[in-house]
Amino acid sequence: MANDIVISTENAVALSEEYDVGKLIKPLQKEIHLFDSFIAGTTHLEDESILDTIAVGDKLIFRRDPKNRFDENAILVLNTDKQKLGFIPEKDNTVFARLMDAGKMLTGKVAEIKKKGSFTQISMGIYLVDF
Repeated sequence: MANDIVISTENAVALSEEYDVGKLIKPLQKEIHLFDSFIAGTTHLEDESILDTIAVGDKLIFRRDPKNRFDENAILVLNTDKQKLGFIPEKDNTVFARLMDAGKMLTGKVAEIKKKGSFTQISMGIYLVDF
């Protein structure tokens, strides 16, 4: 009986008080692959050496940049240390900006890194985090 699952409001409340709710929900989290793209604007970084620190499989953080004077749908692409890597390309960002503005959480993963002379092309997958 110790390993049986019992559905009870009392136990759920007690469990959520004992444990962080985020830790309870996290196992239910999944990533839904939405789109493949690349990081735009890498040649305009103040310090392009940041690109040498990323690897295939690295997680990426997306943050809306609504004050961007060039693109009202701009979405920054950051590494896990919250350092700017570039942007989701303007041609791809409208739907993602709408999702983020509606409170949806998007994330990314580095899929491929190609050196082309002095240029570094970084391909990424864009994912919707669903609970």
